[in-house]
Amino acid sequence: MTKADIVAKISEKLGLEKSDVQATVETFMEEVKNSLETGDNVYLRGFGSFIIKTRAEKTGRNISKNTTIKIPAHNIPAFKPAKVFVESVKTKTEIAV
Repeated sequence: MTKADIVAKISEKLGLEKSDVQATVETFMEEVKNSLETGDNVYLRGFGSFIIKTRAEKTGRNISKNTTIKIPAHNIPAFKPAKVFVESVKTKTEIAV
């Protein structure tokens, strides 16, 4: 599912203009991004949390030059789904083979 699909479904369900829904969805994503950039996690009860995880410094390899490189510690955004969300997906989704 793409952002356009999400906008279309919300627009259809609520009877709103697609342009208004698109602006709302984009503003939501921008606010989540801005919050994480300033170090604040975003908690959406019943859905999940957008959090910041810290990766420790580690040693990597540059395969093309056959040298070791040091990868500095850094932060990455992550999503942690709520228990209700996880259970819903477990019970309502078929196992793909």
